[in-house]
Amino acid sequence: MVKILFVCLGNICRSPLAQGIFNHLAAKKGLGEQLVARSAGTADYHIGEPADHRTIKIARRHGIEIKHEGCQLSEDDFQEYDYIVAMDQSNYLNITRHPGYPNSRATVVMMRNFDTAASDLNVPDPYFGSMDGFERVYQMLLKANEGFIAFLSEKHQL
Repeated sequence: MVKILFVCLGNICRSPLAQGIFNHLAAKKGLGEQLVARSAGTADYHIGEPADHRTIKIARRHGIEIKHEGCQLSEDDFQEYDYIVAMDQSNYLNITRHPGYPNSRATVVMMRNFDTAASDLNVPDPYFGSMDGFERVYQMLLKANEGFIAFLSEKHQL
């Protein structure tokens, strides 16, 4: 089993959406038992809270149900996961500065590294924007997750 942790700042918008899309795509490809994802935030703003209502709404619009409780990246995550996936450069830096990082067994990557058409590796935070921003983020995460699953399938011979 390959374990993935998607990470954004507050763990209520981007990372739960990335997790939902990833798990949905993996299940559709028959890889739901081999690829398992969860999400976390680098900050402690929304621990215990559900995903943002707009995240839930945009996911539902695309046939994905999100059941989520916000949590913060922990030292144990660096040993538990195979990949820790950052939504943007700021969170990537927060992850690599975390006390658990120096001894990490997880590979830390940027989400949009797996979107060959991406000119910017950052997934923008839609929190202060409109539903259009959440749809744009959904499309970015869908494309990146398709590439990520293809990468994982090849690398781990799934």
